[in-house]
Amino acid sequence: MNCLGYGSHIRQARRDAYMEWDRLRNARLHAILLITTGSKAEGLTRPYESDMDKLFVVRGVICLESGVNSDILLRETIVFTLNTDMCYHGHCMLHLERHGIMIPQVVHDALCDDGNGHVLLSSALYLDIYNTMELMQGEVLHENAGPSRPSSIGSLHTDSVYSFRCHCPCILLRWAKRSRHWPQPDIVQKVVTLGAFVTPVGFKCSEYQHVEWRICFNTGENELMNSLNNTQVYIYVLLKMVVKDVLKPVKKEITSYTVKNIVFWLAENNPQAQFNESTLFYWLREGLDQLRVAILKIHFQYYMLPERNLMAACGLDERQKSTWVNTITDMMNEGSNTLLRLPRIRKAIISHPEPMMWYSKKRVELELLQLKLWNRSMQCEDANGVVKFSEPMLQAINNRMI
Repeated sequence: MNCLGYGSHIRQARRDAYMEWDRLRNARLHAILLITTGSKAEGLTRPYESDMDKLFVVRGVICLESGVNSDILLRETIVFTLNTDMCYHGHCMLHLERHGIMIPQVVHDALCDDGNGHVLLSSALYLDIYNTMELMQGEVLHENAGPSRPSSIGSLHTDSVYSFRCHCPCILLRWAKRSRHWPQPDIVQKVVTLGAFVTPVGFKCSEYQHVEWRICFNTGENELMNSLNNTQVYIYVLLKMVVKDVLKPVKKEITSYTVKNIVFWLAENNPQAQFNESTLFYWLREGLDQLRVAILKIHFQYYMLPERNLMAACGLDERQKSTWVNTITDMMNEGSNTLLRLPRIRKAIISHPEPMMWYSKKRVELELLQLKLWNRSMQCEDANGVVKFSEPMLQAINNRMI
């Protein structure tokens, strides 16, 4: 697992690089806060290995849980109130409570009347506005996936999600008060402090989905991922490989996000000392069993908000369900040989140790240089965004990569 790029040191180096990238970019942004999320923030994928997930948070807008006092907020803050009465768990409608001094155009154009004299913010309109925005040079826009706006520039694929900060203390306190083995109390408190976000996507089966928003905990979940031990991370990586390379869902009937929640529940419900290298296959089997049950029942509880079913409206038919359940059952009976079903692990076993170690060393160095190149390029940009490629460190990085 270390040779494949999942060791603790390379994970930390990746996380540090993307945090620095966010810091440099946010220093130049005023109306928007940029946060890297997903596998890049977790330190689990190389630069071009998977999509780069970016959360764009509009500054000066806050969404408050019902009953939270807005008087303590700055006068210029735009305030929306969460209304969950008619929504599926983990979703809400946003009622405009306070205009602030000036509403940004992108927010103003997504406001609509609910027919009862209240002003709502439409998630569908909000997403449509961003889909019509001007693209960067060479950028290609792809079909929307949930709340994200996928695009690519060459081989670099980005999933952009435009969101608002959400203050929902009651939801987070319910999560925090649960009896648990993991995470530690200081991590629990930090997750509560980091708060939540609302993203523009409604529940698929709702007649009001065009005005519904999903409550998410991206930064808190990043913190939770970083507090997992090595064995728990390896279980997560292996289960993701099972979904991607063995089950191969076509329409996201099951996602890596469900797998992440499986690992979170395993970590919370079991003593941490039991997660070590000698028990890796035991916990992998436990994870496969939970995945099998989730598929069989088309139900799995969201870790942050257990009332929400992550498998709801996933579109899984009986034939596919039966096939996947049988496949996972076979894998559980194969023991450690189940790893041979995973192409990346199988190739690593065949090429181990000398070719694998040589390749791993070169690839890690190139990856770290690439991350350094991105951040250094941003530091060498002028006011117009033009990079000064003659800068000595940029040249040294490029020469070493070549």
